[in-house]
Amino acid sequence: MLRPSLSKRIPRWVNLKVSLSSVSCTNSIQINPEIDQNLHNTNLEEKIQFLRNKLYPDSLIKVLRSTNDINSAVNLFKWASLQKRFHHTADTFYWIILKLGMAGNVEEMDGFCQILVKDGFPGVEHALVSLIESFVRHGRLNEAICVLVNMSLGGYKPSINVYNIILGDLVKERRGFQDVVFVYKEMVKAGVVPTVDTLNYLLEVLFESKRIDSALDQYRRMGKKGCSPNSRTFEVVIKGLIVNKQVDDSIIILDEMLKNNCLPELSFYICIIPLFCRENKLEEAIRLFRMMQTANFVPSSFIYEALMHCLCKNLQLHDAVSLIEEMMESCLTPGNNVLVDVVNGFCKLGKINEAVKFLEDKHVLETSPYNALLGGCCDASKFSVAKGLLEKMFMKGIADCDSWNILIRWLCEKAEIRKAHELLGRMIMSSLVPNFATYSALVLGHCRLNKFEDALQLFLQFHAKCWVLDCISYSELIEGLCRAGKLLEATEVFRYMFASGCSLQPSFLSMLIKDVCEKGMVNEAVRLQQMAYDSVISCANATYNYILLGLSKSDKGRNLLEFLSQMLVKGCNVDAGAYCILIQSMIEQNRIKDSALFFNTMVKEGLIPDADVLHNLLLCLANHSQLYLILTTIDNLVPDSQVLDSAMYNILVTGLWKEGHRNEARRLLDLMLEKGWVPDASTHRLLIGSVSGVESEQKMSTYENFAIKDNVLDILVEGLGKT
Repeated sequence: MLRPSLSKRIPRWVNLKVSLSSVSCTNSIQINPEIDQNLHNTNLEEKIQFLRNKLYPDSLIKVLRSTNDINSAVNLFKWASLQKRFHHTADTFYWIILKLGMAGNVEEMDGFCQILVKDGFPGVEHALVSLIESFVRHGRLNEAICVLVNMSLGGYKPSINVYNIILGDLVKERRGFQDVVFVYKEMVKAGVVPTVDTLNYLLEVLFESKRIDSALDQYRRMGKKGCSPNSRTFEVVIKGLIVNKQVDDSIIILDEMLKNNCLPELSFYICIIPLFCRENKLEEAIRLFRMMQTANFVPSSFIYEALMHCLCKNLQLHDAVSLIEEMMESCLTPGNNVLVDVVNGFCKLGKINEAVKFLEDKHVLETSPYNALLGGCCDASKFSVAKGLLEKMFMKGIADCDSWNILIRWLCEKAEIRKAHELLGRMIMSSLVPNFATYSALVLGHCRLNKFEDALQLFLQFHAKCWVLDCISYSELIEGLCRAGKLLEATEVFRYMFASGCSLQPSFLSMLIKDVCEKGMVNEAVRLQQMAYDSVISCANATYNYILLGLSKSDKGRNLLEFLSQMLVKGCNVDAGAYCILIQSMIEQNRIKDSALFFNTMVKEGLIPDADVLHNLLLCLANHSQLYLILTTIDNLVPDSQVLDSAMYNILVTGLWKEGHRNEARRLLDLMLEKGWVPDASTHRLLIGSVSGVESEQKMSTYENFAIKDNVLDILVEGLGKT
């Protein structure tokens, strides 16, 4: 975007130090040796010979216009400048500037604009305005702004129409806020008063750039600038508010518009009525529609259909049908989507007979509205009505493959495979070829009958045709194969589903991975989960937990932490179940410190392990005299936790006493007694000093820390604390 700091570098053949008259302009242009060589170009030489004896502005313009090569045109212009008794005019400058601008040579064009403005040729202002209009007409907005800037710098005051021409195209081409504001500021600097059109352009770009408050402020201040909002103003403001999710505010502006007796123009209705319909503001849309008719504007099919869609959405079917009749009286044909909306509305209200009557009364012979009615009949479990309707459609020749598939699908969902096959036979006899939807329905039907082997055979036929099942059929087939113990087949179906871009429901994916893990196929489960992640299929926490559990039970337990790190990278939440698996696995691997780290992190996040895992952890730590590793966590856990039982208290009290943490042991004993629990015999003897001689004389010693330096685990635990 050009700015006031436009490059003022003048082409090297221009010397502005001489007098800026038309004659001095001629004298200031020098041809350098390179240009002199270009003059020997055959085509250029011919044009020079043509002009040599009749060099006038009009003849030069004629030759310039016919010269397609921009360099040749510039050289001709320079050659003419050096001829005695020839003087350039505003028109000759107009054509060379126009050619340079159309070629995108803004910098050189800028130099010619400066000469034109400063030499003060007669008709300069008209030439500059014409240049701006020509550039705008050809979409050369940078060039138009360049001319505008030079015009202002030269002391000329463009009219507001010139600014509006540029602003209008900037907004139309969506050049953005900065470009529009630049031109608007140039207008302000020139002391040109804006019109309502100017402010409308400014409002439009403010709304498009999400500057809602600034736009409303400009709208409120229009009166202070001597402008009254017109229909276009209200169209821009109301549209801007609706698009930016401020629909209630747009209704307030609409009320202001009508209160001020501003009559909407046709473009207002065409723009705003569909927007209100889209936002389900039916009352406002109908109000404007009636105003439109009162003003003798003829609504288009687009407006009718927008209204009817909104009416059907609100189940105001009587009004929708009336509008269809009104539309047909205006010789407009309602689209199939409108007829489908009406049929779906009747079906939602359970008025199947009214839907049938509607299609018959309107002499509808299109397939899609009837297919919508077939679907409505099936959803209402009126299969006999649907079957009769299909017969009529067949007789009228409007039944297509989808028509038959709707009924076949419903039968398959009800596990009526035999009837579905009968209908399929009739479909084939009607010269219609079963498609992917047909096979999807049949696969689903066999799954509903627990005939998973038959469903798999159908799928293999389906696979051979490179078709794609619908997601429901895929999911039920995978579930059925899992239930039948055919895990390899289930994983193959999932792979095909994945390659087809379909998404498996999280619950079915979780079940598949659970079964695969239970069969010891943990690596396969990891691959399946990664495929799901790559295809943006969400995985429940249970899915990850099944893999963690599978890894912990296999010889791949060493990969447990690696999989955990992948979970964290993917942004998965580690739940209580995952922590329990991790803690138990660390215990089984005799990684005492690691199990304590996971436990501490878990409780810190407000999660509580189940009783068995906590008991195993306490027992393990006590056996290794490492209970002190979780002492702070236990202090936080004890007051409100219901998971600690009498046996765990005994382990804690005895273990902490042996480790030398006697105050903590006594405090836990007090809590235990408050709960009405009695210490077991071993704990009792230890605390009152009545153990055997050897045991009583044994001094309590502090065991060395079971220091396992595991940097990877430390990083993982830190990551867990942040999730």
